[in-house]
Amino acid sequence: MDFKKILIAVDNSICSEKAAKTGYEMATKFGAEVALLNIIEPAPATVNPDYTLAPVFMEMYENSEENSHTLLQEISNKYGNGTPTTYLTSLDTATHGIIQQAEEWAAELIVIGTHGRGGLYHFLMGSVAEHVARKAACPVLIVPNKD
Repeated sequence: MDFKKILIAVDNSICSEKAAKTGYEMATKFGAEVALLNIIEPAPATVNPDYTLAPVFMEMYENSEENSHTLLQEISNKYGNGTPTTYLTSLDTATHGIIQQAEEWAAELIVIGTHGRGGLYHFLMGSVAEHVARKAACPVLIVPNKD
């Protein structure tokens, strides 16, 4: 396999740092470009009586978008080593956002970390990485959060 476009999904966690490190290492080996993706999960919107979104929601989103861009830059600076990187931020649910952005960017591989939650939480909520692996059109590399 020869991957030229690798999408790395990250959040502000240790497991996504491991995924970013692995994704960039693969990009270096394959001479691939990288898209770093951060999903901003939507908060329940407060709707004004005239059916417009409350200004607080819009301000929260703008702050989240700024924080997302900062996170993506930090990860790229830490692991990128000059690898061509595109920053993607999406307001969406994690699974849908990752799959949609991978398709739009034409990713050939998705790299994602897993929190490694088990038990009742996993039974009730499932795993974002697991859902992405099932629904993605391209291969998915799941990087475990283990030493």
